[in-house]
Amino acid sequence: MKLPRDWSGRDLAKRLKVFGYVVTRQTGSHIRLTTQIGGEHHLTVPAHDPLKVGTLRGIFDAVARHHGLAVEVVLARVEA
Repeated sequence: MKLPRDWSGRDLAKRLKVFGYVVTRQTGSHIRLTTQIGGEHHLTVPAHDPLKVGTLRGIFDAVARHHGLAVEVVLARVEA
């Protein structure tokens, strides 16, 4: 699985709407996302451009764990 190298934090926040995440606040250069699907879950995404690959992988891991999916499935849904 190859992660995208050119996504910004804002791009990722928009793409995570597929999983019900909405922006709840922004403080400085960090965006706080929350979903109610599968129970309340919060993510903090840096508003950097581009996101580092390790940061992106960590966010995908957290989303996959919360929703009980494989990281590959999460990536496929946000890229569609």
